[in-house]
Amino acid sequence: MVLAAGAGRRLGDDTADLPKTLLPVDGDRTILDVALGNFATVGLEEVAIVTGFAAGRIEERVPELEERHGVKVELVFNPKAEEWNNAYSLWCARDLFAEGVLMANGDTVHPASVQERLLEARGGGDDVVIAIDDEKSLGEEEMKVHLTEEGLLDRIHKSLDPASAAGEYIGVTLIEPHAAQALADALEATWRRDPQLYYEDGFQELADRGGRVFTAPIGTVEWVEVDDHADLARAREVACRC
Repeated sequence: MVLAAGAGRRLGDDTADLPKTLLPVDGDRTILDVALGNFATVGLEEVAIVTGFAAGRIEERVPELEERHGVKVELVFNPKAEEWNNAYSLWCARDLFAEGVLMANGDTVHPASVQERLLEARGGGDDVVIAIDDEKSLGEEEMKVHLTEEGLLDRIHKSLDPASAAGEYIGVTLIEPHAAQALADALEATWRRDPQLYYEDGFQELADRGGRVFTAPIGTVEWVEVDDHADLARAREVACRC
């Protein structure tokens, strides 16, 4: 699954009528191409893309994406994408959770080794496994993760103390089928509390309710979350090596 519903307003004219995920980062390869290529590399054959802003631009590329990556693409439309935050976007795709989901943010460029690491981390009875960078120096803007002594998620938020954080969540997650209803309920409680909350707040809600959210460190891996033009330039450096 790729979350690609938001509008990348910090990128100005580049995303005036184009979802951020369709920005080219390596020749004609877009951020979305990198994500779908990663899924295909680890053997996935079905991909859901959550759309919203400029959804038609993704819809018109579905046949090309399917042929290029050898996957079947399903679109899930978020009608609130330009009003509400992404806790609601992920909740819109809740009917797919029961199949098991490997999810990636639609603005993140990274190699398939991240997906491989998440799949390797399965089997511990966890509900959700999130990929973290435990080597990067952390500051105010990173989505930081605090863990319990058992290694389960205790807190996830940008405001956490970097000194005690286990790492930064990089926007890639494994959702186990048995956790489908619990995660859907946690996400619904989150967006109903405040529609401007993030899906990471939904993970926090799940953990607060007793859900098991585990982490998988990605090791020494180049990755970029594309928020602005500096990030986009860096993504173009990284994508050619993915």
